[in-house]
Amino acid sequence: MTQHSFYIFLSIMTAVAVIVFICLYFVDAGYGKFYNRKWGPSVNNRLGWVLMEAPVFIAMLCLWYFSGRRTDVVRVIMLIIFETHYLHRSFIFPILIRGKGVMPLSIILMGVIFNTLNAFMQGGWIFYISPSSLYGIEWLSDARFIAGTVLFTLGMFVNIQSDSIIRNLRKPGDNSHYLPKGGMFRYVTSANYFGELLEWTGFAILTWSLSGLVFVIWTFANLAPRAARIYDRYRTEFASDFDTARLKRIIPFIY
Repeated sequence: MTQHSFYIFLSIMTAVAVIVFICLYFVDAGYGKFYNRKWGPSVNNRLGWVLMEAPVFIAMLCLWYFSGRRTDVVRVIMLIIFETHYLHRSFIFPILIRGKGVMPLSIILMGVIFNTLNAFMQGGWIFYISPSSLYGIEWLSDARFIAGTVLFTLGMFVNIQSDSIIRNLRKPGDNSHYLPKGGMFRYVTSANYFGELLEWTGFAILTWSLSGLVFVIWTFANLAPRAARIYDRYRTEFASDFDTARLKRIIPFIY
């Protein structure tokens, strides 16, 4: 793929993200809190997450392995940073899931398609399209790489911490609903989504790439409408314990 065709690919992905963003304000993706049988046959949540997230982990490894730049130190570090998230999301997070929830195969398939395309966006740029001299060893001391890595690390911490808070809201056998508190839930009702958005913003900065920026746009397009629905649901369900002046949806103090 040439650089020109790669940028066309990124433009198409951005346009689709805008469409998805608009659609998700009218249609709830039928998994998790908004599971709906209308989305078709389902599988166990744990298996569903592995099937949905593992392809990007594997695809990035393949893109790295078959690249002529696979020994470039900075690019390998970027790979490790990216894969750290998906190692957790694909193989650790599913093990920690509690309950007997299910995930529609249609949602899994859509996730696999996007994740595979995203691997081509990120891995394609890092290992094939970017100028060969762009990520020299001096990039590790560049302010963009340092700031982006800090943001990514902070975002991953927030994401994992928030997932843990949600996971531990109920004791075994308890089917009640609770308003998540603590951590970044002090500021947003979807702190786990905020953490993920922060991660990929950091990745876009540390790679200083349009492909990284497109991933941030996709992350927001996918998660912001869902965060808005969760916000409305919590505000209705926990009206007496909901601080509308302080709590935002996904970005503290802003939205």
